Amino acid sequence: MSDTDKFDENGEPTRRDFIYIATAATAAVGAGAFAWPLVTQMSAAADTRAAGSIEIDLSKISEGQQLKVLWRGKPVFVRFRTQAEIDAADAVDVASLRDPQTDDDRFVPNTSGVIDKRLLVMVGVCTHFGCIPVGEQGKIDAQGKFGGWYCPCHGSHYDTSGRIRQGPAPLNLPIPEYTYISDTVIKVG
Repeated sequence: MSDTDKFDENGEPTRRDFIYIATAATAAVGAGAFAWPLVTQMSAAADTRAAGSIEIDLSKISEGQQLKVLWRGKPVFVRFRTQAEIDAADAVDVASLRDPQTDDDRFVPNTSGVIDKRLLVMVGVCTHFGCIPVGEQGKIDAQGKFGGWYCPCHGSHYDTSGRIRQGPAPLNLPIPEYTYISDTVIKVG
């Protein structure tokens, strides 16, 4: 077929060219229509997306108490720290820490843009092998050597800011992604 066979006597594309283009366009639309349900079924269901975030009412916690909630199958600790716990966390030489973080680095500003160092939010999973540390204030030996949390599985000790201070855990207790919805409610996730 020569180049002159691709056009009719007026220099326009032939019907055969139109049929090729129409067939290709129909095939592309059909492939998209077939693939769309396969792709959308892989996304999370609405109930799963809703479970991806939780709201926590901070007004239920008083000074010196800790609230534990479940988020994405993991415990989240919300600790209303005392002034003594805040002072102990601020007094730590950050350069001496295995996973150096200041106490301020472990907080998110509230709705006013201010960091409230009394309310510490952490994922309560030890970074060594995934055990759940204990740290209920007032219970003997539950706080570890640094007044924070202690992992009974392998002996990791965390301070009052959730930072690793002793033991095999390589990292601090993680801080989840959270935002303040109001002065007394946070949304985790």
